[in-house]
Amino acid sequence: MIIAIDGPAGSGKSTIADLLAERFGYSKLDTGAMYRTVAYVSSARGVDLDDEESVVDVARALDIAFDDAGGAPRVLADGADVTREIRTPATDRIVSKVSAYPGVRRALLACQRAFAVGRDVVAEGRDIGTVVFPDAGLKVFLTADPAVRARRRVLQRHPGAAADDPALSAEIESTLADLVRRDRLDASRAEAPLRAADDAVRIDSTSHTVDEIVDMIASLAEDRR
Repeated sequence: MIIAIDGPAGSGKSTIADLLAERFGYSKLDTGAMYRTVAYVSSARGVDLDDEESVVDVARALDIAFDDAGGAPRVLADGADVTREIRTPATDRIVSKVSAYPGVRRALLACQRAFAVGRDVVAEGRDIGTVVFPDAGLKVFLTADPAVRARRRVLQRHPGAAADDPALSAEIESTLADLVRRDRLDASRAEAPLRAADDAVRIDSTSHTVDEIVDMIASLAEDRR
């Protein structure tokens, strides 16, 4: 079975997908991490991000792998651990540009589908239910208030910090602006725009805990199975 979870940045997709995969014993596919990896590696190599052909060349040649052996999952690019680098504000600001290139999306689509062959998978991203796995057994579209999503994203960067810590106010405001901009870019791109599949179950995570949402989706998955 494939459980497809789509939604904008900060809606809780990654955390919820992790917990669902653990609960059901499924493999987890984070397609967003793949686009982030292409964006980070292209930038780190000095590739002009406005040069679509050069970025697509990076995507085609790059070996992206997920390693969950020995603890927290890691993202590997040509064998190098880039887990931290792809989650920085700098990568946040460039990933929408890179992921909008049709050639990049086509290069990664084959890898994403190959990952699921012969496996039960929880896949999360922005076009899972509409493009990557349109026949997924369960499709969920997560949303949340942008201000809540910005706060969540900042707290992910500062484990242990209080949600109302005034020292984080400026970073939250900056992150909110980045999220709103990225939402606009993701929803308006010509290739595989961010949208809910017609048969997706919509869940607003603004006022729900992670455990509540995981229970909701797990119940839906049990019904579909």
